[in-house]
Amino acid sequence: MISESSDLASVFLSFSVRANNVPQSIKLLVLDVDGTITDSRHEVTAAAKQAVHKAQTAGIRVMLATGRRYRDVLPVATELGLVGPVVTASGALVKMPVHHETLFRSGFQKTTLTQVLECVVGFGHEPVLYTDSFSEGFDFYCRTLVARNNDGALTGFGEYLQKNKQLARVVTTLCESPPEDTFSGFVMGNVSEMESLELALNTRFPGMLSVHTIRSPRYRDWLCEIAPAGVDKWSSVLQLAESWGIPAEAICAAGDDRNDLPMIIGAGLGVAMGNARQEVRNAADYVVGCHESGGLLELVEILTSR
Repeated sequence: MISESSDLASVFLSFSVRANNVPQSIKLLVLDVDGTITDSRHEVTAAAKQAVHKAQTAGIRVMLATGRRYRDVLPVATELGLVGPVVTASGALVKMPVHHETLFRSGFQKTTLTQVLECVVGFGHEPVLYTDSFSEGFDFYCRTLVARNNDGALTGFGEYLQKNKQLARVVTTLCESPPEDTFSGFVMGNVSEMESLELALNTRFPGMLSVHTIRSPRYRDWLCEIAPAGVDKWSSVLQLAESWGIPAEAICAAGDDRNDLPMIIGAGLGVAMGNARQEVRNAADYVVGCHESGGLLELVEILTSR
């Protein structure tokens, strides 16, 4: 891993050591959203706007790859002036913002999804299932809109449900008859609960799922994200890049959490934000400043100085 540096000249020298092994210059910059483009108030930073503009001016294509729902990432893409495909739901859904066309949507085997839901409920959790229903005015299915602690207070998941209830479809028999077009889902709880569930799912369904636990960027609990095997941000980024004739070596990917690991590891240049989890920093080729201190602009200055 190339270490962080505040001296641009020395940073460029370190970057060049890695870049010399890349046969082409960077042609595609893939950016996570929460913790990368947005700050702690969930607003797009001025540095991120400058970075995207500078990269595009230099001829580098810029794309978003996020764990957010499609509806939630649209304002970010608009604010940044990006009109190309967006990778959403940690790679499970790729859409075009202009006409909301779906370019890729993952899918579960029905039997597998039913068994996964049984496991989730068996651990005492409530599942949320995503469907490609943006044009219908909702985004997900759940069994209830109420989730409270023993003392009657809303859990973090209950808070999520209340804030997003207008985008939900409540189906009490969801686990028995999940929607056929489900492309991914998640469960919310504290970190130990979510990591225990992740372990159980990977043990019970070996090689059948893509599961990772991440901290919710906008709610107080953690998320256990569940998708079909082989589906992650990198798998969808790679499909798009190949259609554009861009090899993996010519891609730079930046992020801060576990669901960014596949693209950070797979890209020609994998970059961790300074605020990233330690395991992400360890896996990256280079660590820039944090999302609130101009880290992305630092990165793009390096990329465009070559």
